[in-house]
Amino acid sequence: MAKVSIVVPVYNTEKYLKKCLNSLLNQTLEDIEIIIINDGSPDNSEKVINEFNDKRIKYIKQKNAGIGQTRNRGINI
Repeated sequence: MAKVSIVVPVYNTEKYLKKCLNSLLNQTLEDIEIIIINDGSPDNSEKVINEFNDKRIKYIKQKNAGIGQTRNRGINI
């Protein structure tokens, strides 16, 4: 189990997502898990996410449910 879990809700974040994920993956603490939840984003966010191949990333795709439910799902995971 990771020491730190980071929940990244994704909806129309294509422009910023690569920078965000690179920043998270380059932290000095390596015992982390990054939970990315794509909330039915219609842009190319999924394409950006799929460019990352790292065992610390958990990717979940769901139909649009809103930011609150998306965050709660990440917390439950």
